[in-house]
Amino acid sequence: MKVLIIEDEQIAADKLTNLVHQYDPEIDILEQFDTVEDTVEWLQKNETPDLLFLDIHLADGSSFEIFDQVELKCPVIFTTAYDQYAIQAFKIKSVDYLLKPVKFEDLKAALDKYKEIFESAPSDNFSKDMQMLANLIQNQKKEYKSRFLIKVGNIIKTISIDDIAYFQFEDRTTLLVTDDNRRYPVNHTLDELEQMLDPKKFARANRQFIVTFGAIHKIHPYFKGRLKIDLLPKQSADLVISADKTKGFKAWLDQ
Repeated sequence: MKVLIIEDEQIAADKLTNLVHQYDPEIDILEQFDTVEDTVEWLQKNETPDLLFLDIHLADGSSFEIFDQVELKCPVIFTTAYDQYAIQAFKIKSVDYLLKPVKFEDLKAALDKYKEIFESAPSDNFSKDMQMLANLIQNQKKEYKSRFLIKVGNIIKTISIDDIAYFQFEDRTTLLVTDDNRRYPVNHTLDELEQMLDPKKFARANRQFIVTFGAIHKIHPYFKGRLKIDLLPKQSADLVISADKTKGFKAWLDQ
């Protein structure tokens, strides 16, 4: 079996590769890509793989943009952090999904399903299914968080989304930082928060920060195509955006 992995987090891509080889060491991982652009270029120049592992949010856009440019001829297993409501859209014959963080038993079930369905009865309706899936997800009205419940000592208070400057992961704790520089721990990972927050207002800058536009004080060009960001209130650690995420972050700034 020849497999292509499209995932914009290197750690997640490496973990997925290890899990696939744990399932079957003979599976051939052809390439790993983290952008729509590189994926499209590869698919246009090479034979279609047997199976595609695909993250929904890539460094330069949504993975559904791939299907606007390339006719898909293989089934897909998505890796997704979507909630249970959104996942209902994935009930399409040529598609399966794995919830992040990916567990081996879930990967095994998805690959067993692939072998049972597609190795015995190949289909050529993958592009049609992808378009159906894209339409279902795009038509869903997702509700984003409007406030957070915070406990301060013996007092419980609420923080409006409009009063949040950024979230920072520090010392194994996720901190909510307000515009007036108050810092509160929250019981969510940044991956979880990324799904709860309106992407028009909040952007995932790197593994440590989710920021709002209003919190960005200065943007500096940095080494090797990266960006360095100064926030207000001032953050307690450097915020550097990797070269592969720079394009997507600039697109968010320019919306």
